[in-house]
Amino acid sequence: MARHIRAVAVDAVLARNGYEPSEFVDGDWGPGYRTAQDGRRQVNVFHDGPGEQDGIERYRLELQAAGYHVIPDQQPGGGRRRLHVTKP
Repeated sequence: MARHIRAVAVDAVLARNGYEPSEFVDGDWGPGYRTAQDGRRQVNVFHDGPGEQDGIERYRLELQAAGYHVIPDQQPGGGRRRLHVTKP
């Protein structure tokens, strides 16, 4: 069963490894990663800007190396790619 996880912890792993968070500027998201809490046991990670697929893959590898359980996913209806991140 997955354990409690916080988006801030996932954010810290990515920031510590040199990735830049995206910023909401002038009505749009700038390039980088974004984390979103999804309940007590899951965090979703998105890549904003160009290179979505490559960004998601890099984040997946970093988070798995940090000991997280990571499942690539895509929002329903062909939406955005994202990662479901949990603690094993």
